[in-house]
Amino acid sequence: MQKRPVYLDNNATTEVDPLVLEAMLPWLRNGYGNPSSAYGLGRAAAAALDTAREQVAAVVGAHPEEILFTSCGSESINTAIRSALSHDPDRAHAVTSAVEHSATMKLADHLAKKGYEITRLPVDSGGGLDLDRFERSIRDDTAIVSLLWANNETGVLFPIDRIAAICEAKRVPLHIDAVQAVGKIPVDLSRVHATFLSLSGHKIYCPKGVAALYVRRRSRFTPWLFGGSQESNRRGGTQNVASIVALGKAAEIAADHLLEESGRVRELRDAFEATLLAEVPGSHVNGSGERLPNTTNMRFEGVESEAALVLLDKQSICCSAGSACTAGSVHPSHVLTAMGLSRDHARASLRFSFGRFNDAKETADAARTVASTLAKLRALDPVAS
Repeated sequence: MQKRPVYLDNNATTEVDPLVLEAMLPWLRNGYGNPSSAYGLGRAAAAALDTAREQVAAVVGAHPEEILFTSCGSESINTAIRSALSHDPDRAHAVTSAVEHSATMKLADHLAKKGYEITRLPVDSGGGLDLDRFERSIRDDTAIVSLLWANNETGVLFPIDRIAAICEAKRVPLHIDAVQAVGKIPVDLSRVHATFLSLSGHKIYCPKGVAALYVRRRSRFTPWLFGGSQESNRRGGTQNVASIVALGKAAEIAADHLLEESGRVRELRDAFEATLLAEVPGSHVNGSGERLPNTTNMRFEGVESEAALVLLDKQSICCSAGSACTAGSVHPSHVLTAMGLSRDHARASLRFSFGRFNDAKETADAARTVASTLAKLRALDPVAS
């Protein structure tokens, strides 16, 4: 039998929790009713959506009616930004950062070609944001600020509470990309004033293909997908009931075990990181300040990350050289280069992200395997060694 992989790429996607799968299966078998139908099968499906909406709302401190179900994080991000830009033609300016997820980056590129003005805020060498510069970037014609809470490659956290306070004072809508934050750190929208927040199921042990967008009550909103009256007229299309039920269950589990699980996972990450720093000469952590408890991005001088990934895959260790959404790109990570790393240093970096189904023994063994694999790579390259 093939060896079970040591999966250290939980920021790319997560294994489906058995409890989530168990909650989902009845709606793939007998609960096939259309939730917009008036008869019993349809009413049962609609009730299941209501329960899931409550569960997702609870994990982010929102009201159920503020939760809109979508197909993925990218759809949620696009919907929020496009909605904000649709309301006032005189507000054609958006603020974001140089280290956003590709969904935001590529939408910003598209909007710039259509005549919108985009301010992309730089970050410092640790991946942090200059809040004074951020505040100065907001103008009278700014339609929206869109920033991530937690960077998907480095785990560096932006100070969202202070960012939200600035946006509220300036009366500018804020969209938070919380795809990597939800389920890993506390998220409470009753204390953080935002207009929109995006989250995705497959980052919290739910199947791919389902996500959510928080839309603050009494906020102006324009749908992106038009069709029927589903999702309170905010997104056309018949809802994916089984996956939405799964997202609700995943959110419930995340909320119930957040502090306990984040503490355990942080210990795994810290021990793994410490082993590599001690055993691999020329190793460094990319990113500083507050980080997600599960994420480390490390560079190893003289090592080509793509070659390392090939050898580690043969050892059944799954990690990445950056975002899964940019895998295969010939360009170095835009996040790492924005932090001031050279192209060579960016290409010598690996991301390890830990999760619920990792344990201390396998991660300790994996750290030693990574260290020995990098030593072998350096031995093959006399310049690097």
